[in-house]
Amino acid sequence: MRQAVLNLEESMIRQVANAGMGRSDVLKFWFGESDEVTPALIRDAAAASLLQGETFYAHNLGLPELRDAIAGYTTALRGEGAANVGADRIAVTSGGVSALMLGVQAVVDAGDEVVAVTPVWPNLTAQPAIMGADVKCVSLRPGTGDLAGHWQLDMAELLAAITAATKLLIINAPNNPTGWTLTRAEQQAILDHCRRTGTWILADEVYERLYFEPTPHGAAPSFLDLAAAEDRLMVAHSFSKSFLMTGWRLGWLVLPPEAVPHVGKLIEFNTSCAPVFVQRAGLVAIEHTAEITPRVVNHLKTCRDVLVPLLQAVPGVQVASPRGGMYAFFRLQDHARMGDSLEIARRLVLEAGLGLAPGDAFMVHPRPEAQGWLRWCFASQDTARLGQGVDRLRSWLGL
Repeated sequence: MRQAVLNLEESMIRQVANAGMGRSDVLKFWFGESDEVTPALIRDAAAASLLQGETFYAHNLGLPELRDAIAGYTTALRGEGAANVGADRIAVTSGGVSALMLGVQAVVDAGDEVVAVTPVWPNLTAQPAIMGADVKCVSLRPGTGDLAGHWQLDMAELLAAITAATKLLIINAPNNPTGWTLTRAEQQAILDHCRRTGTWILADEVYERLYFEPTPHGAAPSFLDLAAAEDRLMVAHSFSKSFLMTGWRLGWLVLPPEAVPHVGKLIEFNTSCAPVFVQRAGLVAIEHTAEITPRVVNHLKTCRDVLVPLLQAVPGVQVASPRGGMYAFFRLQDHARMGDSLEIARRLVLEAGLGLAPGDAFMVHPRPEAQGWLRWCFASQDTARLGQGVDRLRSWLGL
């Protein structure tokens, strides 16, 4: 067994979830998914495909009609002046996580240097580690003063970390777990710097549509708004969040055109192709995005606006109101007496029936700045459950 695989840590989120599995009394907010089922018209499209006997292999890069639809959808979200994204830049993947892994496999060799912005979903730092890369982290920080409640990236620190020796930058915005989002100016500075250093960018923009600030196109700023087709840029997307399709495992990559055939080869050796009936469902999701995604986003904003003020009212809780995503990332300031973040999350499940994800899960290694932080997925159909969860937290804290 390769040492890089032996060194992989078990998911801390799974450890917490396993502690509460099978208990009907636990309020579960640990995983990054809504508790709402996929819309019926999407499910019906998959069922119809299966009934028609579409049970065979598809093209490695995806059904042509789905690639065309994704290209049109992606272009429609771009700002004025941005380049159109054609189907020749799209690779359909078996989930967003597969898209990200394919991006890493495409450019990273053992011993390469990779820079990642953290806290971040643990898969994004584990994937280059699996490839034998040296992963260096630049940490976001909670804002202070006028910026209190919003996470900040020290751009000077990030750009100093990216050198000609850096093969890949991995950046997730809107960010899981913090909700932090890059500005257009920050994206431009990063893109310009990576052009100079020859560094690839792997942008995880899965939460692009789950953005709560007003925008002309209903999406967070994207590197695709600024980049040329030939830039060393890979952008990963998923149907999971914006279309309530987490279990379907369907995503895509936007790539430079010359990279697409090579990623097609990687898809062959990873999954061969995404299932046709799942792709048919994705095609219907894209066609009906105007009636699905805005409703999802509006409800998530309502959930955020219910949960965050309740957490802010809890003594000893530090919480940032997210600009995007589906998570509240908050800190228990008196955490030292309670244990590390994993221990706190375990105790909350066992002692309070409250299931949250530990902050340490979003760092490459347990680090002091992760201690006391917890992630709460607020994508709940019943917003009353969010208040019940805060009541359990208050009671556990002895308030």
